[in-house]
Amino acid sequence: MSIYDITVTKANHEDYTLSKYKGHVLLIVNTASECGFTKQFDGLEKLFQQYKDQSFTVLGFPCNQFGGQEPGSGAEAEQNCRLNYGVTFPIHEKINVNGDEAHLLFKYLKDETKGIMGNKIKWNFTKFLVDREGNVVERFAPTKTPEQLKEYIEKYL
Repeated sequence: MSIYDITVTKANHEDYTLSKYKGHVLLIVNTASECGFTKQFDGLEKLFQQYKDQSFTVLGFPCNQFGGQEPGSGAEAEQNCRLNYGVTFPIHEKINVNGDEAHLLFKYLKDETKGIMGNKIKWNFTKFLVDREGNVVERFAPTKTPEQLKEYIEKYL
């Protein structure tokens, strides 16, 4: 199995496979619109704008597993991101990233890159970098800001 075999759901409930992004560098992030790290949406959008013409995409996946900080639906999270942070990168349906109900994408990402907590995600805004061949090449803690990721992204562009 590869990351390109995984199906995800947009906030508008439209399903697609990540094969859509073959040849792209991806930054996949579990997000929450009421989190202390929410200001990272600004930096994520800046990265997306800076590198999107080089086939770079940020994919946001709202999650309510950490402190109930994403209480609404995926569509509400998407609207909040667009209105409050000017986000234009894809925001998806709300998912779980840990536990038995974790989405297959995050099970895959965690299996490919163990973090400080092993096979668990510690908090909102954990970030995974995927190269153009679909390899998960980096995992970043929530405290690593989008601005600190430029050198890593540029390495794979």
